[in-house]
Amino acid sequence: MNQSKFLLLIFLFGMNTSFAQKVAGFQIVDNTKEKKVDILFNKKLLTSFTYPNSVSKAVLWPVNTLEGITVTRGFPLKPVLGERTDHPHHIGIWMNYESVNGIDFWNNSTAIPAAKKPLYGSIIHMEISSKKASKNSASLTVTAKWMNNSGQQFLSEKTIYDFSVVKNRFYITRTSYLSSLDKEVIFKDVKDGFFAIRVARELEMPSKEPLIFTDIHGNKTEIDPTPDKKVSGMYYNSEGETGDDVWAKTAKWVVLKGRKDHKNISLAMFDHPSNIGYPTYWHARGYGLFSLNPLGRKVFSNGKEELNFTLPPKSSQRFVYRIVLTTDDLSTEEMNRLADEFSKKVK
Repeated sequence: MNQSKFLLLIFLFGMNTSFAQKVAGFQIVDNTKEKKVDILFNKKLLTSFTYPNSVSKAVLWPVNTLEGITVTRGFPLKPVLGERTDHPHHIGIWMNYESVNGIDFWNNSTAIPAAKKPLYGSIIHMEISSKKASKNSASLTVTAKWMNNSGQQFLSEKTIYDFSVVKNRFYITRTSYLSSLDKEVIFKDVKDGFFAIRVARELEMPSKEPLIFTDIHGNKTEIDPTPDKKVSGMYYNSEGETGDDVWAKTAKWVVLKGRKDHKNISLAMFDHPSNIGYPTYWHARGYGLFSLNPLGRKVFSNGKEELNFTLPPKSSQRFVYRIVLTTDDLSTEEMNRLADEFSKKVK
């Protein structure tokens, strides 16, 4: 090989190595036309921060494992054959509440009739103020306004999404600052809230009986049984409770385990000691709603506790939660270690 060919090979190898370095790790791709920001890792989609007009809040959707297995329900944004079509306000990962100064932010969706819209509020995405990506981590900072149907604003929101990958695990940490304006904001003690994910059908818990759930406005939703053998989910919490028994219990963490696309899935959610109501009550349902609610104490405690959290005028409250998604089997010991790590790393 002559010297010129040798130098050319070195140059091309250097270019390929440089290109590989550029695409390895996290990338953030902004798509303003489709109103979303894609979070990629090694060129694979992990999740999207999405804020379409049809949704009354911004959400992370879909949410995928590092192997590309989608753990969130598709409906209503992209329905999947055979999945449930209840609760159209359950989309991806989100955070809101059922009663904020008497307005329901949790249950709002396109299914609400126009005559009832004054009872509901929307969280309006304002801007993406910061985005950063590196090899093993990325962050997205966004702002929003909590507003009623007539355009009155109750809260300003600043949320920081921190994404990271450690070995075979995808971490999502959400830090949200809710700030009042010139009037106090009352979060009435109610059931539906606060930080949640709606999972794919395969990760639901098997059930034999139909269920009926009623929201704060008296609207009823009937849930059919889940005899499908593909439904494989099971909840476990930090206090040793499992299945439906995790609902209305306090715990520092809950993990949902199941199987999808021929892989075992562990989907874990962690409360943080700095949060109001720690350890939180869990509003985790077998039909696929995996949620924690630190502000609703009365219904979960059978009336023994009541919070009605009030944010004074021109004040702010931080809420910070973490989700870990992996095809590893997260044991109780490992969950406790991850909870301890979360409590120490985030102050």
